[in-house]
Amino acid sequence: MNSRYAGRLTPSRVVTDSGVDHVRLAYHYLDSGDLDGYGSLLHAGTALGADLERSGSAGARRHHITRIVAEGDCVIAMGRLAPQQREFVDVFTLSAEGMLRGCRRYYPAPAPPPVESVR
Repeated sequence: MNSRYAGRLTPSRVVTDSGVDHVRLAYHYLDSGDLDGYGSLLHAGTALGADLERSGSAGARRHHITRIVAEGDCVIAMGRLAPQQREFVDVFTLSAEGMLRGCRRYYPAPAPPPVESVR
């Protein structure tokens, strides 16, 4: 057993798959500006980050998901925001029922400037 789950049960595959569906729906709801629909995917008492909510405000941006990886109570979504084409990685934590309990968004660091060679 993974030490991450030491002392608690690993969620079933059904719960994880349900969480993946909820993540996909979350982006759909955010992109269409449906915050009520988005809120219906949240675990009771949970408010996901303002960064994620702002990223879908009133259809101003679209999430283009390129990959989703899930295991246990964790779903990772990779993609880019349009029209800016800014890449992101969202790491979701699921409740025991597969609802969205938390999310942390990461952006790649900008590429360092090229190093000029000294002769």
